[in-house]
Amino acid sequence: MKRKIPLELPKTSELKTELKREQYKQRYRRTLRSTVSVLIVVAAVAVLASTLWFPAIKIFGDSMSPTLRKGEIVVAVKGNYYKPGDVVGFYYGNKLLIKRFIAGPGDWVNIANDGTVYVNDIELAEPYLKEKAFGDCNIKLPYQVPEGRYFVLGDHRAISIDSRNATVGCIAEEQMVGKIFFCIWPFSEFGQIKGGKG
Repeated sequence: MKRKIPLELPKTSELKTELKREQYKQRYRRTLRSTVSVLIVVAAVAVLASTLWFPAIKIFGDSMSPTLRKGEIVVAVKGNYYKPGDVVGFYYGNKLLIKRFIAGPGDWVNIANDGTVYVNDIELAEPYLKEKAFGDCNIKLPYQVPEGRYFVLGDHRAISIDSRNATVGCIAEEQMVGKIFFCIWPFSEFGQIKGGKG
């Protein structure tokens, strides 16, 4: 006859502790999974937003100094409404250029020998310029901006190649990337792009 070994049942408090531990592990795993999922979605949305609506652009030249300098990284907002004085980005060939929007379709642009710009016979107030210059201009002045095009100028007028030169000419709407509105690098220049209405 086999002798029965008495089973020692765990105490109720031990069962409760073990149950709590298992429940905690399950909650931790669920929280970790949902956090990772949220981070992946946020990263995907950030990449999509930066590609579609807020592209980041690195400045490579000096044609927009002193407003923008070589090496700065700026953010553009995509749209199709620009007002005189806005800094805009556009594609020219395989390059992304940054200039200042001066005049829109149908506007008449004239530039005096000292570099003073007139739009529709009104002198443009340009507080963002360090110095005026006639620059590399080979278009016939006064010049009327064609339909669906934008007349743009660099802020460093002496060296900028822009709408004053027939090689670049006026920019078509489909070339426009957006309005440059914020500098994110270097941190010393972090903030809204200075400039304003022309």
